[in-house]
Amino acid sequence: MNLKKYFVRALHRLQKGPGYTYKELLVWYCDNTNTHGPKRIIKEGPKKKFIWFFLTLLFASLVFWQWGILINTYLSYSVTSSLSIGFKTMKFPAVTVCNANPFKYSEVKHLLKELDRLIEAALERILQPVPGNSSETISPPLDLELWHQIPLVLIDEHDKDNPVILDIFESNQTAGGNETAGGNQTSAGNQISAGNQTAAPPVPANATSEEKKYKLAVKLCSHQGSDNCTYRNFTSAAQAVTEWYILQSTSILSKVPLQERIRMGYQAEDMILACLYGAEPCNYKNFTQIYHPDHGNCYIFNWGMDEEALNSSNPGAEFGLKLILDISQQDYIPYLSSAAGARLMLHQQKSFPFLKDQGIYAMAGTETSIGVLVDELERMGYPYSDCTVNGSDVPVKNLYRQYNTSYSIQACLRSCFQNDMIEICGCGHYMFPLPEGVNYCNNDDNPGWAYCYSSLRSSIRHRQICIDSCKETCNDTQYKMTISMADWPSEASEDWIFHILSYERDMSTNVTLDRNGIIKLNIYFQEYNYRTISESAATTIVWLLSSLGGQFGFWMGGSVLCLIEFGEIIIDSLWITIINVISWCKGLKQKRAQARYPDAPPTVSELVEAHTNLGFQLEDTGALPRDEALPPEPGTPPPNYDSLRVQPLASLGPDSDAE
Repeated sequence: MNLKKYFVRALHRLQKGPGYTYKELLVWYCDNTNTHGPKRIIKEGPKKKFIWFFLTLLFASLVFWQWGILINTYLSYSVTSSLSIGFKTMKFPAVTVCNANPFKYSEVKHLLKELDRLIEAALERILQPVPGNSSETISPPLDLELWHQIPLVLIDEHDKDNPVILDIFESNQTAGGNETAGGNQTSAGNQISAGNQTAAPPVPANATSEEKKYKLAVKLCSHQGSDNCTYRNFTSAAQAVTEWYILQSTSILSKVPLQERIRMGYQAEDMILACLYGAEPCNYKNFTQIYHPDHGNCYIFNWGMDEEALNSSNPGAEFGLKLILDISQQDYIPYLSSAAGARLMLHQQKSFPFLKDQGIYAMAGTETSIGVLVDELERMGYPYSDCTVNGSDVPVKNLYRQYNTSYSIQACLRSCFQNDMIEICGCGHYMFPLPEGVNYCNNDDNPGWAYCYSSLRSSIRHRQICIDSCKETCNDTQYKMTISMADWPSEASEDWIFHILSYERDMSTNVTLDRNGIIKLNIYFQEYNYRTISESAATTIVWLLSSLGGQFGFWMGGSVLCLIEFGEIIIDSLWITIINVISWCKGLKQKRAQARYPDAPPTVSELVEAHTNLGFQLEDTGALPRDEALPPEPGTPPPNYDSLRVQPLASLGPDSDAE
């Protein structure tokens, strides 16, 4: 009821307002607004009125155009980066050190024995020694079943239009023809031939480099004996052998339990010979051990998992971390690790070290000094950037959370790839963590895993999906390193240094260490100046309002009050529209009522007469035919009131006397 009264009063107030038509309302607005231009339209002559109307329309269009640009700029949520330099006591970074070789060869030799015999025999056939000088003496037969799971093949490119695939260990040639290959890597399912393969033909010892047009490739099939294969070509046989050995060893080691793999790796007490942080001595017990699939056992100093992170009191090498490592290069796996040294990485506390992407090598027989500078990155969150604080809003399941580490985009990308591989290939890759209930891929249980892995790794679509799903962290700390090296120990001091280190580790007076396995590291802050690169909003709501007001005031001399006036006329126009709609509805209702009763309604006297005189009824003369129409009813005519009026005698005629 109160709402109805409100609308009734509002309609009454509107009827007392500026006018009842749109034209009257517009004239009233132009005459009373504070905006420049509209007043001149109604007060000037015809010519000036047209000029002012054109100018007002032009400048109003410019205002709306500028407003659109400003609002679009604000909604783009652009940022500006600012660089500031500060000085404070900083936390020393977490330092992860690993051996470039993941396992001791003496510990895994029994697992890789057949694989090593295969690759040695394959290399002999690839190098094709001169007949009579072959090293193929009486030896146990090769296990070709392991070979046929992921074989190495030679590609004969003497005929570039029709290259021939040659199996290294296949000696029989049948009438089926040779298998052909096309391109560096064929797509899945596009293998050209299904014939038998032949062995590499002998090449004369005096053949030129132009005549030896062979490439080594890894053949990957969806399952053993399938024609759905792809070839990974390499420009060098060394690359092909390393890639093939990694795939085969991955399949073998994936079946070994984690604790056994940790035991076969380098232990902290054997690898970390000396440790000094600032003026405080430390040892291998101050390091946290984790297993890294690429490098085996890795050890992290100042990870901050169990204890508070250490602070650095001063810059300079004397206040940093000093390590002496033994990498035992003589126990490297010959075909798995072609680089010798220590792999190390500086990173934030409680973050997982991705050494393959962000690590650096330290060479054996050298003293490597690493000066550190700190960059702190502060990104703005949504809507200015698509960054995340802790990864909780990322749709990818973080498989590295089992290490209790913080979110990083590297962890997200690898988790996304592992999840895709589990979904598509049915097993997980050995180099990434596994969710519960899933096993690592191997040749026995998953014969086509290498083909599936290679296809997935080269798929741009899956890679782009992972990139779009993962987000950068909003706050990050990066460590910029300045690296310098020198030979260590020097020739003059190597004798006594090796004697002391050998005695401390092995309790032996004999020298058990040499220059090929010793590394010295110095890690320190170069200076306490740290840089902070922070983002701030390039456009704010204050900037938007001031810019909108500036454009409106410049082009039309308006203000916020002018906008309120414009809002007022819009409201009045709406009310007038409502009144017109109500009037139109009422008129439509009346027209419908008239269509239902086409004759004119009876008068009041007729209604009263019909009610008092029962014999008086209105009849529709048009209801009966013209032949059957009733005669008029007799009745007494109404009196002639003029005959009762008294008239003078002179006006009476002779007829009056006769009467």
